[in-house]
Amino acid sequence: MGILKNNEISRMSEKEINEKLEELKLELIKSKITSSKSGKTKIKEIKKTIARLLTFNRQNKKSIKK
Repeated sequence: MGILKNNEISRMSEKEINEKLEELKLELIKSKITSSKSGKTKIKEIKKTIARLLTFNRQNKKSIKK
């Protein structure tokens, strides 16, 4: 799983974002179990991508309410 860019995320629907979040959360758990020195950067990238997806999700919900 690579890092998702902002423009890629903005083209995704809310359902796709939620599916991607679930995939990334599972991948994060797997990475934590098998982490080694090289795995630390992968964990960091996954966490950043999860945070980015959650931010986009939150912004979309705020814009829909207005």
